[in-house]
Amino acid sequence: MLPTIPDVIKRLSVIVGNPKISLSEISSFISSDPALTSRILKMVNSAIFGFPGRISSVTHAVTLLGFNVIKGLLMGVTVLDLMQTAMVGLREHSVGCAIAARTIAEMKGMKNTEDASVGGLLHDLGKVILLLQFPQDYKLVLEATDQKGMLIFNAEKAHFSETHAAVGLWLAEKWKFPKNLTDVIAYHHKPQLAKNAPVDTAIVHLADILVRTMGFGYAGDAFVPAVSPASFEQLNLSEEEIREVLRNIESMRGMGDDPAW
Repeated sequence: MLPTIPDVIKRLSVIVGNPKISLSEISSFISSDPALTSRILKMVNSAIFGFPGRISSVTHAVTLLGFNVIKGLLMGVTVLDLMQTAMVGLREHSVGCAIAARTIAEMKGMKNTEDASVGGLLHDLGKVILLLQFPQDYKLVLEATDQKGMLIFNAEKAHFSETHAAVGLWLAEKWKFPKNLTDVIAYHHKPQLAKNAPVDTAIVHLADILVRTMGFGYAGDAFVPAVSPASFEQLNLSEEEIREVLRNIESMRGMGDDPAW
């Protein structure tokens, strides 16, 4: 049974979860909604994806990005709206993670840096679902992070016996998300468990922590989790590369609060 979530998400889940849908059908779906068209083009042309001002049509965007990225992006721009009402600061945190993840992916010479961007946008999808489905319970979780000094991940585990990562995994599998995106959503706190996309997951894991370090947005607590030593070693970023990631995060400050997103 799907959580009680807005109809727009349910409609999008039909598109995202349909393995037989064509690129032209996705283009038509997006183009039929002027607001969605505007958001998709704004997102693709932003620094999050690295195509500033170069993509002027939905067809171009869909053709360039391909099935996996455009499906994730469809969900991403919609979930960003929900984040703003569900938890103040979560949208900005997610935008920061998207730009940090793309920056790291470029540094590591990843072929599809857009995958990392979408992973950064959607890594906290499970938080949105928990907030929408259990608003009062999640308020208690947030209070626990503040009053007891707990990481959000641990506070969720104590209250629900599950975490936003587990909820995100369940939803990603139910909606047939690409396996690399499912890995990122499920294991961004435990990147060593990722089987399908270990590098993408390590990238978003580190991006999440760097964004928290900057105090950029709000992810549910005021703390910075420990970095996975294996992931840090795997990515092997220099001090200057880390400083560049931090500078790029800072350059995005305020974007998550832009109502046009």
